[in-house]
Amino acid sequence: PKMKEDHCLHAALLCLGVLCYSHGLATERLNHSRPSLHGHHEKGKEGQVLHRSKRGWVWNQFFVIEEYTGPDPVLVGRLHSDIDSGDGNIKYILSGEGAGIIFVIDDKSGNIHATKTLDREERAQYTLTAQAVDRNTNRPLEPPSEFIVKVQDINDNPPEFLHENYHANVPERSNVGTSVIQVTASDADDPTYGNSAKLVYSILEGQPYFSVEAQTGIIRTALPNMDREAKEEYHVVIQAKDMGGHMGGLSGTTKVTITLTDVNDNPPKFPQSVYQMSVSEAAVPGEEVGRVKAKDPDIGENGLVAYSIIDGDGMDMFEITTDYETQEGVVKLKKTLDYETKKSYSLKVEAANVHIDPKFISNGPFKDTVTVKIAVEDADEPPVFLKPSYIFEVQENAASGTVVGKVHAKDLDAANSAIRYSIDRHTDLERYFVINAEDGNIKTIKALDREEMAWHNISVFAVEVHKQHQEAKVPVAIKVVDINDNAPKFAAAYEAFVCENARSNQQFITISADDKDDSANGPRFIFSFPPEIIHNPNFTLRDNRDNTASVLVRREGFSRQKQDLYLLPIVISDGGVPPLSSTNTLTIRVCGCDSSGSLLSCSAEAYVLNAGLSTGALIAILACIVILLVIVVLFVTLKRQKKEPLIVFEEEDVRENIITYDDEGGGEEDTEAFDIATLQNPDGINGFIPRKDIKPEYQYLPRPGLRPTPNSVDVDDFISTRIQEADNDPTAPPYDSIQIYGYEGRGSVAGSLSSLESATTDSDLDYDYLQNWGPRFKKLADLYGSKDTFDDDS
Repeated sequence: PKMKEDHCLHAALLCLGVLCYSHGLATERLNHSRPSLHGHHEKGKEGQVLHRSKRGWVWNQFFVIEEYTGPDPVLVGRLHSDIDSGDGNIKYILSGEGAGIIFVIDDKSGNIHATKTLDREERAQYTLTAQAVDRNTNRPLEPPSEFIVKVQDINDNPPEFLHENYHANVPERSNVGTSVIQVTASDADDPTYGNSAKLVYSILEGQPYFSVEAQTGIIRTALPNMDREAKEEYHVVIQAKDMGGHMGGLSGTTKVTITLTDVNDNPPKFPQSVYQMSVSEAAVPGEEVGRVKAKDPDIGENGLVAYSIIDGDGMDMFEITTDYETQEGVVKLKKTLDYETKKSYSLKVEAANVHIDPKFISNGPFKDTVTVKIAVEDADEPPVFLKPSYIFEVQENAASGTVVGKVHAKDLDAANSAIRYSIDRHTDLERYFVINAEDGNIKTIKALDREEMAWHNISVFAVEVHKQHQEAKVPVAIKVVDINDNAPKFAAAYEAFVCENARSNQQFITISADDKDDSANGPRFIFSFPPEIIHNPNFTLRDNRDNTASVLVRREGFSRQKQDLYLLPIVISDGGVPPLSSTNTLTIRVCGCDSSGSLLSCSAEAYVLNAGLSTGALIAILACIVILLVIVVLFVTLKRQKKEPLIVFEEEDVRENIITYDDEGGGEEDTEAFDIATLQNPDGINGFIPRKDIKPEYQYLPRPGLRPTPNSVDVDDFISTRIQEADNDPTAPPYDSIQIYGYEGRGSVAGSLSSLESATTDSDLDYDYLQNWGPRFKKLADLYGSKDTFDDDS
């Protein structure tokens, strides 16, 4: 015990020495930077006396505990100058950060108080400046001195995690201790003072699957062989506590969602050992037969399964593909089936994982097999022709009923129904052919012409007798074989010209021939003169042996005056068996040419121009005479034509007679005051009005029931009847004859059409234009003239 006390005493003395030494150094530095008003003399240059400053401030280290909530302001510390004798003549002044607001000073004693609660996390220290001045003169007694007030930390902030929720992934079946994620919390308290910011992590939820490192916050797996297929997601709660985890510390929590990612640790497995399928023999290659599926609880690429056929008697007839969206194997038909040949097939299908993880190869094999049995169903198939198409030949001009060829079809079904044949008439519109419905023989019913149509493409139907909907169709091409039935002819309408001064043996035209038959019955062509003119005195013919011939002049001295046109017959024979020939006429004109052989004129009229007028001039003179005669006849006819009225009513012109009625009548509704008989033409009672402008071909008789009774008083019916008669009357006036009916119809909203009282009423109409209409309208101009005129007359 004594030894312990000695050691403690030595340690205390050592600490005191260190503090004194530090205080001395600080005082020395402060004295150099802040000269005091009191000091001792120091000798300088040239005998000058210097005053060395001396420290005059005395205070302790200032600390303030944060979050202090006492009733009185907390004492921070005291400022004191060594020149302060306590008589109150020195005044202490405080300035800087928070001076006068947070920190106040007693100007007499130098005590500093904090008036507000401080928060270290908001501000850890404040820098202030103190100064001592003479209270009376405010003269500084000491230089200003800075000091720092530190806010001492307390544990008032709990730990906080960077995120409220974390999400992490870890592969299934990971080893124990595999790192999953690191969570980090922070504490706003001072980490350099005490344990307020010393954090310790612990797991509150998630055991026994996961654990957390207390110092680092790293979460690790705690159980081996965790299976995603059993449980995929885990919820873990991590706590961070300060004060090193001791009691009284503050804490914060966060949630971590951990998902197990998949690994390929499960092989595919078929849920059954045999699949039964069926397909119709009428199915076409590529058609789906059925589907198989191997289940693999893994997901993503670990669950991908590829299917293949590894054995079976249907390997050549069927194929299997993988539908990666549904993870199914699709069995499809590869070739056409025949129920009558084979009724069932068997396949061995394998399903294997596409991606295999070497770590779990011991869990394999990662594949499985299944047997697929496929039954072929019988289908009602249409007939089948023995050939996909037929080609026949027949000679042109063959007699009606000539056999062209035979088509044959059969029913592949077990019933083997009888077949009936027919021609698709859309392909044989001219009906050249007919087919025997029972045996399929095709015959001609018309003569064929190769030059008109060399090929006939028809279609033949085969239909089952008892099942009309089952039919087949086959194309049949019929070639019309050529025979020599067309003689050769000139290739064009040749017209040759020979000069009057042509030389002997001079060639003036080359001719060729054309034959409608094909090459076997056409060229080569042979050109010659008919036997009767084989020694033609004017022209000779030379066969060029290339299907052309040249015509030459035999003699000299042609004359247009003697003969200007020669018709030369030429015989052309073809190379057919038997050969055919035709006589063609070559027209040769004699023309005048110059010395170089250039054509000048081929007309014989040039020699007779002096004898009289030409034919064209005579024709022009005759045409003028005929035109003049036609004009004279038309003029005389128009002069003698007499204009007569179209309809015979009276001899006088009714347009010049004005009939005045003093009685206006009772309007259009007053039918009793108007005699309908006055509108009826006595000559037209029988429906016929004589015409002088045309001569009717037959007498028109009105249809019964249309003519109104003579005593009818209904004007509307009368006019309607007259209009109908006029429309149906072939002797009615032409389009330039106008018939006017003034009746406006029953119930007209128009006022009276009479103008008898117009002169006594005020009217806005101006009738001055009547003065310019001549003597016939003088009476009307006097009645309806302007008012000014009437005033002048009065």
